[in-house]
Amino acid sequence: MERQANKRISENHPCFSEKAHKKHARLHLPVAPKCNIQCNYCIRKFDCVNETRPGVTSAVLGPFAALERVRAIMERTSGVSVIGIAGPGDPLANEATFDTLKLIHREFPEIILCISTNGLMLPWRLQELLACGVESITVTINALTAGTAEKIYAHVLHEGKRLTGPKAAQVLVQNQWEGLSAAARAGLIVKVNTICIPGINEDEVPKIAARASSLGSEIMNVMPLIPQAAFKELSRPSCDMLTKMREQCRAFMSQMTHCKQCRADAFGLLGEDGDMELELLHSRIGEDYCENV
Repeated sequence: MERQANKRISENHPCFSEKAHKKHARLHLPVAPKCNIQCNYCIRKFDCVNETRPGVTSAVLGPFAALERVRAIMERTSGVSVIGIAGPGDPLANEATFDTLKLIHREFPEIILCISTNGLMLPWRLQELLACGVESITVTINALTAGTAEKIYAHVLHEGKRLTGPKAAQVLVQNQWEGLSAAARAGLIVKVNTICIPGINEDEVPKIAARASSLGSEIMNVMPLIPQAAFKELSRPSCDMLTKMREQCRAFMSQMTHCKQCRADAFGLLGEDGDMELELLHSRIGEDYCENV
C-alpha cells in the first residue's frame, strides 16, 4: 500500500520524487566529516573527478563557507529546491551540521532542508533538527535484526565508547528504529535508504520496508552495494535482483528508483552534477574556508 509524501516535498524534492528530479536541483554541503560508525562497505579516502559514490567530497566546508557556497550558487542558478547534508561522515555526529542548517534557514527560509543519517544519534538530536528547520530526513537502515547488522558494521561509537559485535549492532538497530519512528511522529517526511548486500541482508530488505512503513516512513530507496572496503570481494546485486527487491518492497511503500548514489558535495540535477573543485576556484569560497580531505 503506497502513501503519498507531503505535497511540498513530493513536488520539489528530487530524492523523494521521480518527477521532481527532472526539474529541481539539490545541493549537498560537505560540512560533516566525522562518522560514528564503520560500515563494511564504506571507504572515504579517495576523491577524483570520476568518484561519484557517497562519502566522497573535494573539500570539507565550515558553516560560513557552506553559507557562502549557497549564496554563490543561488545567485547564478535557479531551480535549487533542496539543500542537504549527507556527510562525508554522519551529519548528527558533527556540530557544524546544526550551525550550517541554522545559517541557511535564517537566510533562505524557502529552501527545503534535508539530512541523511545512519540514525545512531537521531533519538537525541531530533529536536535540534526540527529547531533548525529541517523538513525531510533519510535514514540508512540495512538490517532488521542485530544479527544481520553485526555482519554489516565493524564498530559503533556511542556515548564515548567504541562498541563492536552484538552490542554495537543492538545499539545501532534500536536507535535507528526509535529515531525513525520519532521523526515521523514529529512531522518530518522520512525516506529509508537500504543497501542491498547479496548474501548478507537480501532476506531482510522487504521486512525493513514493512517495518519502516508501519512506523511512518513515506518512501524507500533500495540501492546496490558498491563492493569496496571490507566488502570488496562481495558481488554487486544484478539489475534483475534490484528490480525484484523493489517490487517486493513496493507492497509497503513507494520506491525511489532514480537514485545516483551521490557524493557528499553533489550539486545540480541528479546525474548532472557540477564540479565542486572548479566551483571552489571561481567562487568566493577560498582556502580560508576549506579543509582538503
